[in-house]
Amino acid sequence: MGERTVLLVEPFFTGSHQAWAEGWRQASRHDIHVLAGSGMGWRRSMRTGSTVLADRTAEWVATHGSPDLVVGTNMLDLASFLGLSRRLLGPVAAVQFMHENQFSYPRQVGEPLDSGLAWMQWRSLVVADEIWCNSEYHRRSLLDGLTMLDDGAETVVDADAIESKMWVGHLGIDVDACRRAVPASGPRRPLVVSNQRWHHDKDLGSVLRAIRTALEQGFDCEVALLGDPMGGEADALAPLIDELGDAVVVRGHLPRHEYLDVLRRADVVVSAARNENFGLAVVEAIAAGAWPVVPAALAYPEVVPSEFHGSCLYEPGGLGVRLREVLGRIAAGEASPVGLAESMARFDWAVVARALDERVERLLRRRAAV
Repeated sequence: MGERTVLLVEPFFTGSHQAWAEGWRQASRHDIHVLAGSGMGWRRSMRTGSTVLADRTAEWVATHGSPDLVVGTNMLDLASFLGLSRRLLGPVAAVQFMHENQFSYPRQVGEPLDSGLAWMQWRSLVVADEIWCNSEYHRRSLLDGLTMLDDGAETVVDADAIESKMWVGHLGIDVDACRRAVPASGPRRPLVVSNQRWHHDKDLGSVLRAIRTALEQGFDCEVALLGDPMGGEADALAPLIDELGDAVVVRGHLPRHEYLDVLRRADVVVSAARNENFGLAVVEAIAAGAWPVVPAALAYPEVVPSEFHGSCLYEPGGLGVRLREVLGRIAAGEASPVGLAESMARFDWAVVARALDERVERLLRRRAAV
């Protein structure tokens, strides 16, 4: 199998979107070129990215020629992008990689579905040769969410046709960068990490209240709040954070190397997310040796192996109890369940890039045979 040229188009080049694009590019055997937008505002990225990046594609094609494959993420209006670029690109194959989707993403109270962006997403799914989802959970929730586009008067969404084009390709991590040199052991004051965005869908408030209750009940710990507060609920969360007092030892976004230093010292990673299609931050923390306390829902039962569900996942309403249980066990000298950190090796970029690369080859061979 020879090297293929892949044009990866990402209007929202930040966070996990950026990490995935750069990770695959660096680990792939194919020649991947990333055309990136600014990452400033996801709605703006979805509405304008196709036009801006189509212009840049023209410049790229003039230098490099047409690629073998275009991969656009869910932030790209793929139908519009291809319409603007087909004259230059020719009959190139196109994939849409779904980090999130407009149908199942939880909206805030009183926030309606943005029907314009939802239909834009649907058109992209229709035009794509394949649709790659970052988890099986996301694949199912995307299909379920498509039903909201049918108004009863006319059925326009062919869910079977869309499902037939779907494939699951997980996100990747650098396991070696996450791994701590010496595993934690012995009685200690646990370090609890929350490393997700401070947005409504991650529900950091519930995490902070659970930690506060644990402290009030005598479960001593340190707290590192590593998520990016920009554009989220920082103002509403500030009083809850202040209530934790000196227990908070890190607060806010850190440079990558400092972030990894904290992860390698973490004993617990905790989440109360109401939306999680993979959980890159939590997977990194688990790989670093942290004991996860996460919902028994969303993508978590998929990324945490089933043999660890009983000690790591909690049912609705069970966050506080599970967190206090884990804190007590760590304070008594236990570490993260044996084998859990090692199980994250299946998400190492060496493994994930190989699967993505093979999928590229399979798609292009199938297209060539038509």
